[in-house]
Amino acid sequence: MGGKGDRPGLENRWWVDQQKDAHGVLIDRPRVPLRFFRSGIGFEQDRAQRRLTDLNLKWFGETEAPTGGWAIIHMLEKDRVPEPRVQKVRAALPVPPEGRGVLVDSGEALRAIITAHPVGERLVEVRIGAESSFDAWVYGEWVYEASFRNAEEALRRAPRLVREYLTTRRGAPIG
Repeated sequence: MGGKGDRPGLENRWWVDQQKDAHGVLIDRPRVPLRFFRSGIGFEQDRAQRRLTDLNLKWFGETEAPTGGWAIIHMLEKDRVPEPRVQKVRAALPVPPEGRGVLVDSGEALRAIITAHPVGERLVEVRIGAESSFDAWVYGEWVYEASFRNAEEALRRAPRLVREYLTTRRGAPIG
């Protein structure tokens, strides 16, 4: 690698929150200090993307998600997302007939990780909470992301994205 000018700036790295939604509109939320992002300088983006996909796949190894249905993992003993919210997410997000879904309950938010068959070939993650988002991977390559203003918007828009990315051949790389 040549000089410092040959490297992409931090603002071009996929893990840096650009504070914009899927339409490019700035989201009003507190800024994370730049020193946090300095920890990403020099980190290989491709390796980071693979690790993120692998992490999501590991949830399927930790639980027995039934074919066409959901399993749930509670990260905390006491703090849990209220059961009506869990049921609302399960009802809103479709699991393909031969796919599997895992809900990861962190107490504040739910991460719905859904895969088509075979496991991991097509995978989506929908985060439902104060900061809601959608990410899709096809053949281990991160292909799409969207941010939502709140959980309600995520539950309105994410079901179409889940169906689209798990059941069609769409999926051009980001960028």
